[in-house]
Amino acid sequence: MKNEVNEIKISYCEKLGFFDSEPVNSSNKVAELLYRTWDKSTIGMHETFKVILFNNGNKVKGIYQMSTGGLTAVTVDLRILFAVILKSLSVAIILAHNHPSGTMKASISDLKVTRRIKKAAEMFDIIVLDHLLIMPNGDYYSFGDNGIL
Repeated sequence: MKNEVNEIKISYCEKLGFFDSEPVNSSNKVAELLYRTWDKSTIGMHETFKVILFNNGNKVKGIYQMSTGGLTAVTVDLRILFAVILKSLSVAIILAHNHPSGTMKASISDLKVTRRIKKAAEMFDIIVLDHLLIMPNGDYYSFGDNGIL
């Protein structure tokens, strides 16, 4: 019997320099960035969950689309989420998903998944800065601004 195992390769390739970019320091700036990069043809159709990855200077390293769901829900696999966060060596994150209905209120499931992610992040010394709900018209709801983070 051979003592061989499959090799797992992990990589992060920076294509855009974030060192020259401005730090993101408000939910409004984050919402603008998210809305600008969201697929407008699907934002009012189904939920999509994204994570914004930050370095320790609060500069955006990237935005990763985690999953796409249905009309009223999206699944977040914490193992995949943290594989992406750790792979990119991010120290802080902002969670985001859209509400196709335009409802500017966090659901119970939104609150539960945020708590689970925040609890897991603490074990890795990763800061969850906020969770934003993005509406099809560009409005947003910030968990942080509303004191529920």
